[in-house]
Amino acid sequence: MKQNLLLTLLLFSILSFSQQKKWSLQECVNYALDNNITVSQSENNILLNEQDVIGARGQFLPSLNANLGHSLGIGTQRIDIGNTQVVVDRTTNVTNLGLGVNQTIFNGFRLTNLYKQSQLNLETSKLELERIKDDISLNVVNAYLNVLFNKERLETAIAQLEFSNKQLEQVQELVDAGVQPQVNIYDAEATLSLDEQNVTIAENNFNLALLSLSQLLQLPYEGFDVDIIDVGTPSEALLYNDISPILDYAFQNRNEIKVAQKNIENAELRTEISKSGFLPTVNFNYGFGTNAFFTNITDLEDSFFNQFDDQKSHSFSLNVGIPIFSRFQNKTAVAKSRIQEENSKLNLAQAKLDLESNIQRAFTDAQAALKGYEAAKKSLASQELAFNNTKERFDIGNMASFELEQARVRLINAESSLINAKYDFVFKTKVLDFYMGKPLTN
Repeated sequence: MKQNLLLTLLLFSILSFSQQKKWSLQECVNYALDNNITVSQSENNILLNEQDVIGARGQFLPSLNANLGHSLGIGTQRIDIGNTQVVVDRTTNVTNLGLGVNQTIFNGFRLTNLYKQSQLNLETSKLELERIKDDISLNVVNAYLNVLFNKERLETAIAQLEFSNKQLEQVQELVDAGVQPQVNIYDAEATLSLDEQNVTIAENNFNLALLSLSQLLQLPYEGFDVDIIDVGTPSEALLYNDISPILDYAFQNRNEIKVAQKNIENAELRTEISKSGFLPTVNFNYGFGTNAFFTNITDLEDSFFNQFDDQKSHSFSLNVGIPIFSRFQNKTAVAKSRIQEENSKLNLAQAKLDLESNIQRAFTDAQAALKGYEAAKKSLASQELAFNNTKERFDIGNMASFELEQARVRLINAESSLINAKYDFVFKTKVLDFYMGKPLTN
């Protein structure tokens, strides 16, 4: 009971800690890599490939087999006793002991190529694991930035709500002073209601972004929260000026390209393995055997161990197998392997085309995102000036509340556009960093 109580308290404290803590971007990425099911499956594949390497290496060693058997025979037998034949019950016991050794001397380099193939499969599995980790890291960063994006949208909506509250108070004072008509209060209250609705929508979007991230990490949503990183004001310095270095680095270092190259090597090895069917095989065998025999009809047999010693035998054999006609099985196996070689080369070419296309698109998107971000900044500055001017005219009674609301809506849209453009530009540059092999959590 004490152990169960301690375990319950420990689990409760861990749950409470996980609900209270705020996850940083690095912690989210690390947790995803440590707990993702696909990553765990890929790691298990590596363990399987390691066992395949051990098994392939063991094929070079001789096989050793031992056998021990005993047989009991019960029946009858006619024997001569004097001048008379009689039938007696006969029981026989035979004990056999054998030992066999088999060694493959040559089989067309099949074992050598199988061992190379097992090592190559292990290397490919490790590269595939790194590719999966890269994709998961990018997905986590994207989800994390989406949380930050919706958090900033929520803060903007709250700021607009606070402004509307103050605006309503100001309009109430102006109406009470007789400077503005009563209808302006209704307009201000409608604006306040709309802003309250926008806050609710922004809060819901923020919670949905948190939910998506928690589901990606396979963590309970209840109490889940993240550190809010100040993205700040990104600059053109984040953008790459030339796509060539990105392409060169990606072609040399991206794991999907390395996996495709390893698959070509694997296909070439399969061809060599298929060719071994045309070559002779040489096997050496050694056998050792002995036995002991006893029956109830006579007691002239030697002792058990003496019989084992006297009746032991050794056998040696060297077998050479020469393939003459395999009903076209070897020929078709080689032909199919060569076709697979061509397919693997085409897969590499396709992987390079896909990678180049993705990088080109990411580079173009990043350039467009920068232009959109710069334009959004200018638009926001203009809308802020226009709104301040409109508000000043409204405060002195030279502008209707409808025109003030229109100016405010344009300002809100400009602020939203800037937030969208900022996070779009940051993520697009992160994608380029991803292809350049740079840490995504910086």
